[in-house]
Amino acid sequence: MKVKICGITRPEDALFAAARGADALGFIFVKASPRFIDPDAAGLIIGQLPPFVTPVGVFVNEHRESILRTIARSGIRCLQMHGEESPGDTEGYAVPVIKSFRVGEAFDPELLAAYGTSACLLDTFVGGSHGGTGKTFDWRIALDAKRYARIILSGGLTPGNVTDAISTVQPYAIDLSSGVESAPGVKDHAKVRALFERIREAAGDLNA
Repeated sequence: MKVKICGITRPEDALFAAARGADALGFIFVKASPRFIDPDAAGLIIGQLPPFVTPVGVFVNEHRESILRTIARSGIRCLQMHGEESPGDTEGYAVPVIKSFRVGEAFDPELLAAYGTSACLLDTFVGGSHGGTGKTFDWRIALDAKRYARIILSGGLTPGNVTDAISTVQPYAIDLSSGVESAPGVKDHAKVRALFERIREAAGDLNA
């Protein structure tokens, strides 16, 4: 199972997460987000990453031309589209694309079948926000969604509940941001360390 730590704004947090075992790091290119990072600043961090840690750029309803400029400036190697993008909006890129969906009461997992992206991320629907709310959703929905795509589980994950999340859903990957922070965009290294300890414990239980 893969692990993505999102909302990276500082090189020390990126390198610490990578050293603990993060497979991917998320850089948010949404100016309204408290975790926003400029593409040039992200590029300086990405240039320091180990070769097998994937930098992911997070966008919300962004124009294709702007996304392509950000790829060139930052060096991101994967896109995460976290808005209301159509299937066509996710196509035609030279890097893998993840499509995010906000899961609320009316969410239909079959919607994922319309997208041909590399994976789909499920986050919690909260009105007025596109993510980073620290709230969970009913993980049984993620189990159903696995019929249609590789699932990245997000939304309110913490070192305290990640073991239950993994054992319940067994997703392709998990994605955490606020659950391992001391403030928006500032990762708490003790929480990051605890997260990977819990993940290793969960992996051992699944393989037992």
